[in-house]
Amino acid sequence: MSTDSWALSVDEQESTVKSVGKLRIKEAGDANIHPNDGDGDKSDEEEKEDRATQSLLNKLIRSNVVNNTNQVEVLQRDPNSPLYSVKTFEELRLKPQLLKGVYEMGFNRPSKIQENALPMMLAEPPQNLIAQSQSGTGKTAAFVLAMLSHVDPSLKWPQCLCISPTYELALQTGKVIEQMGKFYSEVKLAYAVRGHKMDRGIKVKEQIVIGTPGTVLDWCVKLKFIDPKKIKVFVLDEADVMIATQGHQDQSIRIQRMLPKDCQMLLFSATFEDSVWKFAERVVPDPNIIKLKREEETLDTIKQYYVLCNNKEDKFNALCNIYGAITIAQAMIFCHTRKTANWLAGQLSKEGHQVALLSGEMVVEQRAAVIERFRDGKEKVLITTNVCARGIDVEQVSVVINFDLPLDKDGNPDNETYLHRIGRTGRFGKRGLAVNMVDSQRSMEILKTYEKHFNKKIGRLDTDDLDEIEKIGN
Repeated sequence: MSTDSWALSVDEQESTVKSVGKLRIKEAGDANIHPNDGDGDKSDEEEKEDRATQSLLNKLIRSNVVNNTNQVEVLQRDPNSPLYSVKTFEELRLKPQLLKGVYEMGFNRPSKIQENALPMMLAEPPQNLIAQSQSGTGKTAAFVLAMLSHVDPSLKWPQCLCISPTYELALQTGKVIEQMGKFYSEVKLAYAVRGHKMDRGIKVKEQIVIGTPGTVLDWCVKLKFIDPKKIKVFVLDEADVMIATQGHQDQSIRIQRMLPKDCQMLLFSATFEDSVWKFAERVVPDPNIIKLKREEETLDTIKQYYVLCNNKEDKFNALCNIYGAITIAQAMIFCHTRKTANWLAGQLSKEGHQVALLSGEMVVEQRAAVIERFRDGKEKVLITTNVCARGIDVEQVSVVINFDLPLDKDGNPDNETYLHRIGRTGRFGKRGLAVNMVDSQRSMEILKTYEKHFNKKIGRLDTDDLDEIEKIGN
């Protein structure tokens, strides 16, 4: 028995709960399976929602795989086994209809993570895998290809099961399955998510099921739509998001325990904190491990400046001067409050700029739509509060403007957020420009804090001098 608190919780529940009929699954979505379900820790839910939203936005914003130069670290469960990697999809000897689907999606050659992960995932006998890779590295396409390759279309029951932490993330993975399986029409997909009603007594005939933990557990245990003993491949995606909610940890372990011993287990996570490791080791026995180091955020490729202003009108005028003097592909502008962001969006729109506005009160679908439009270049300026500071990369962003300097909840300098904000530019080996608006002695002190912390000079920019602005744009 594990000493991990959440694993103990599962063990205790399994010894005390005799009837799964007592488990409550909320209609609106996946609930925690604890008997004290209504007393969940709200901060857990908020954390899961925040991480899930960021992950979903990243999936939406990346229309293709990011060219990542970081090295892949591979730890094999059998160190004596030769380490296979591939440089082309042909080497994998895929079914012709799957190879056609891969190329149709725009994958010309395997990404860094795919080079090492795919041979392991497609090996016979099946090998278990724990992989760390952030959004944009092609990991979803990799495990989708593995599921599609292992399916026997002549068998009309679920053989591959993938769980995601939220409804929206499950749908996104489902889209990849549908795209990659476009020419493999014999293989069918079912969604085990909220709102998908099925009559009792029915058995799922689709070969691949993707869903959220609570609904999948419901389908396996309470409603018996799925026979878990027939599952050949089990994928647990976004593990770091998943374990932000206690109930999802427990549900995932319950599902894993029902699967056959020879079922292939594949777990993916963007981060590998201790809690993720413990969870991964619990769910995936005897694994191979692949790590793709996260791209280090660096300020070396970013030129930083500050502009002295008296008020928000001054800041706006400075902004207009910058736009008038240099060519900006796309820009992200960060404001401290929604009110300021709304005001600025209105002012820039009046000046004829194509503006997108992103703020925390938007539901994830609205945020996703805004980001997709920005990614596609329909708007050239994205104005946002901190909701968008982390992890969102758009290759065309050449300028980041801190209309308000980032502060923590106590009003003190927030070095990490400053790094994340201006790190939205200077990505993918390109040069970037960050401009900070300073409107008081206090904000000047904050700026000096950032300068000292990162040991990077932040030069003054006179936005009334158009020649000077032109120089920084070159």
